[in-house]
Amino acid sequence: MASGGNKKNMDYFLQQLINGVTLGSIYGLIAIGYTMVYGIIGMINFAHGDIFMVGAFIALIFIVAFGITAGLPVALLILALIGVLVISMALTAAWGWTVERIAYRPLRGSFRLAPLITAIGASITLQNFVQISQGARNKPLQPLISGGFTLSDGGPDGTGFIVQLSYTQILIIVVTVVLMVGFTFLINKTSLGRAQRACEQDRKMASLVGVNVDRTISLTFVMGAGLASVAGLMFLLYYGVIDFYIGFLAGVKAFTAAVLGGIGSLPGAMLGGLLIGLIETFWSGYFSVEYKDVAAFSILAIVLIFMPEGLLGKPEVEKV
Repeated sequence: MASGGNKKNMDYFLQQLINGVTLGSIYGLIAIGYTMVYGIIGMINFAHGDIFMVGAFIALIFIVAFGITAGLPVALLILALIGVLVISMALTAAWGWTVERIAYRPLRGSFRLAPLITAIGASITLQNFVQISQGARNKPLQPLISGGFTLSDGGPDGTGFIVQLSYTQILIIVVTVVLMVGFTFLINKTSLGRAQRACEQDRKMASLVGVNVDRTISLTFVMGAGLASVAGLMFLLYYGVIDFYIGFLAGVKAFTAAVLGGIGSLPGAMLGGLLIGLIETFWSGYFSVEYKDVAAFSILAIVLIFMPEGLLGKPEVEKV
């Protein structure tokens, strides 16, 4: 009996680990948008969570418009989802550019509280726009990707716990890893990445050596919005239901992840996202689900007390 109980506990732990990594991958994709914007202009884009929500709604609209269902052949389903993803990224990136152009650029030289207030205003505007245009009710989506791998069937005596890794979870994790590798290469090896790093260090000096600062910042918002749209589609496929308010809570969690990992650090944003996802999932699995948010924010507070720059962040050096 004891060995059977141990197997069940290990199987349950493995299932929660898979669920936590999947959720953390979504948070990490959103958190990268926060950390990229903060790293360059030193501002928190609190409308970013609602950009994620807009991306999820755009994906749902085109999935319904194209008549994409689980009954399609696998190859056709994959091509259709790729098409939806491309359209969603393009339109969501346009929203990200609009937010930067209207809400941030005019206030870039203002006192630091002004962009924060206008970002909250942009967030409320996006929420209400989607609520009015799409309705306040939950928008369900029938599962498009079914099946997966059974890592443990509970054992021959049935004392274990069934552990499953779905194809949707594999898709989310693989897409996240690919995008993380791609963005790391972009930041470290391309001219745009060099321009972003130059703006992060000193925007005025970067402009003096020929960097188009306005264009670089706009492209950063566009890239962050594109990643948020990917997260929106992954969220939609994983949970199968969205509403106009999902951006607020997901945005707060992703911002927490960015701060936990070290605001301004891309690997830190992904690490923070994974940690928040794991904390939420394990707390929900072993303790009370009502307090999972309290657990995540408590861990953040503890880390910031002892490591104010986050896990992978660098201490700020005051320029003189």
